Amino acid sequence: MVTHTVVNQAPPRVDVDEFAANLPLREGVERYDAGWAVPSLGAIGRLVGSAAFQRDAELANRHEPELRAFDRWGDRIDEVEYDDGYHRVIAAAVAAGAHTSAWADPRPGANVARAAAFLQFAQVEPGHACPVSMTHAAVPALAASESLSDEWLPRLLSRDYDGRLMAGKTSALFGMAMTEKQGGSDVRANTTRALADGDGRWLLTGHKWFCSAPMSDAFLVLAQTANGLSCFLVPRVLDDGLRNVFLIQRLKDKLGNRSNASSEVEFDDTVGYLLGEEGRGVRTILEMVNRTRLDCVYGSAAGMRQAVAEAAWHVRHRAAFGRRLIDQPAMAAVLADLALESEAATAVSLRLARAHDADAPEEEVALRRLATAVTKYWVCKRGPGHAYEALECLGGNGYTEAFPLARRYREQPVMAIWEGSGNVIALDVLRALRREPAAAEAFDAELAAARGVYRTFDGHHDRLRARLAAAAASASDDPASAEAAVRPLVAALAVALQASLLIRTAPAAVADAFVAARLGPERGALYGELPAGLDLAALTARA
Repeated sequence: MVTHTVVNQAPPRVDVDEFAANLPLREGVERYDAGWAVPSLGAIGRLVGSAAFQRDAELANRHEPELRAFDRWGDRIDEVEYDDGYHRVIAAAVAAGAHTSAWADPRPGANVARAAAFLQFAQVEPGHACPVSMTHAAVPALAASESLSDEWLPRLLSRDYDGRLMAGKTSALFGMAMTEKQGGSDVRANTTRALADGDGRWLLTGHKWFCSAPMSDAFLVLAQTANGLSCFLVPRVLDDGLRNVFLIQRLKDKLGNRSNASSEVEFDDTVGYLLGEEGRGVRTILEMVNRTRLDCVYGSAAGMRQAVAEAAWHVRHRAAFGRRLIDQPAMAAVLADLALESEAATAVSLRLARAHDADAPEEEVALRRLATAVTKYWVCKRGPGHAYEALECLGGNGYTEAFPLARRYREQPVMAIWEGSGNVIALDVLRALRREPAAAEAFDAELAAARGVYRTFDGHHDRLRARLAAAAASASDDPASAEAAVRPLVAALAVALQASLLIRTAPAAVADAFVAARLGPERGALYGELPAGLDLAALTARA
């Protein structure tokens, strides 16, 4: 029996070229010297926008990873089983170089091209991006040991994917395991210990409270030696083909990021290899952490792009009260504001990617030291609210698991937690301001390059300079006050950086809107509360 005809529902958003549809991304790729990668990025855009890839993303999250601690005979195997869709997604990302392409071919714009690839894959399926990111970030840490680098680097640079734990593989993915129950971000409180076995190996005993992607081929692990906290490379499979002791206790039941297994692991005379000097583990792994922090920015920006794209699709195809939603000023203001936030996140992501290229001069290295932390704090915190507002654009549909924004809403908070939550990052910014004046100078120069166009921006920059001077002084004289005031300072730095980039690179309508909506006296507290007089049509056209 036919009870009704389905009308006025947006058609499925499938078989979309996500690269062609993302104008801010395309412009940024050209701007930051990665135009040579456009053909491959276009291929990625068509792949991730396909119905098949979207279905794999859905399956990877619907059929969550399962722990298989023992085989049928009772032997310990400590394996995690993933849906085949997950394997297809991550295999495609590795084949496209979303993991280590910037290291394999470090030409100008290499990190921009890699960021653009990563952004597109993470836009549709974010969970797989965790091992992809950690593999990318492990490369500079390997430089601390020539022998380990010779053994592992060719595998990391490979574009083949093999999800099995076995000896003789020509490709590899890496993870890292730092966090313990008692310490969290305070890794110096770690109790996992390592003892040399006299044969060039170390035996680790202890635990890790969060260890994501436990089926990775090797992990960078922090453990205590007689000389202090040190970094070790811990393989899952030993040279003789036997499994290393890697006791997965359980998988975390997480709010989001469900396709990516996160585990609790125990070590019991687990074989590891010292990476870098004893007692210098934090220094050895620091660049890995910095790179994964930047990838958290990419992950949040990717989520914002998905949220905007899905919301824009819906409001362009849905009518209410006799008009399309996009033609109703209140909805247009919401979409314009969401698009503005997404474009700012993309702009700063690609700018920082370029600053991480191999040809970056000293001032760029100094800039990225401060700007990466500032941006990680801000963009990742903006993600959850952005996802919610986009979800609301879809009404009841958005609140169901049949549409991707419910999953995205649960996903976005993790980017702000991973690799240092808000206070950890904010205090790192304060530390950089106190200890690394070159970083503050480079950041100020980046902002100053946008002066002279908007009095609102110039005034914000002037006030920011005064606040930075006061913060630098109080960091030494009154550290408690400096720490209490650091979060609003970091937020002001982040918005200023985004504004400076959009003023210099974006169309006038975008720069006008961002300066007015984020720095002006009429700025709102929620998305859609834009000042009057902005060109909403120009903003929504870029959504």
